[in-house]
Amino acid sequence: MKLLAIDTVTEACSAALWLDGEVRDRFELAPRRHTTLVLPMVQQLLAEAGISLSQLDALAVDRGPGSFTGVRIGTSVVQGLGFAVDLPVVPVSSLATLAQTVWQNLQHENVLALIDARMQEVYWAHYVLQGQEMVLAGEEQVSAVAQITLDNQSSLCCVGSGSRQYSEQLQSLASCEVLADSRYDYPHAAVLAGLAVKAYERKEVVSAHQLEPVYLRNQVVQAKSP
Repeated sequence: MKLLAIDTVTEACSAALWLDGEVRDRFELAPRRHTTLVLPMVQQLLAEAGISLSQLDALAVDRGPGSFTGVRIGTSVVQGLGFAVDLPVVPVSSLATLAQTVWQNLQHENVLALIDARMQEVYWAHYVLQGQEMVLAGEEQVSAVAQITLDNQSSLCCVGSGSRQYSEQLQSLASCEVLADSRYDYPHAAVLAGLAVKAYERKEVVSAHQLEPVYLRNQVVQAKSP
């Protein structure tokens, strides 16, 4: 399985190449530089591996939620690459990627993933471990931290830029641990690639034409529409 993954939905920009279980990646925390960074990252990874885009089995992208501009950049780039060589696309959630990162590195099995959504709100979702994969419990949502409601709050690990931004408010949730390590604030394409491979095996793929970004905040989409 050969797959290229791209993530641009937060202040971080990353790309990863999955080659039969081996992962090579690029990651940079670079707000407002995603458009200049992401394609060179892709080109470097492919050149180092000695393969072309057409030799891949699929592409993967962080389809959101996250920054409106960042989500658009990632989906647009992957659509362009997919159209160019007729590759299927695996859309992966930014929040699922955050939760999976915490499981893989710290073995937390009950995770609240949050991304700062501005306007005093966060994009958030609750994940629990099933097998070796963090699985969504409920729905992805956008709301103020005070409006977050969970059925299971035991030993809850809070991760992502939203958890750091609103750490004091999150302490009101029972047994909530906000990670001190800022390395877990943003999704990484290397982790996204692993999730995408599993999703590909489950046939959770779309064509480049069918790829849709996920914003959650509908009024933002409406405001940006022509």
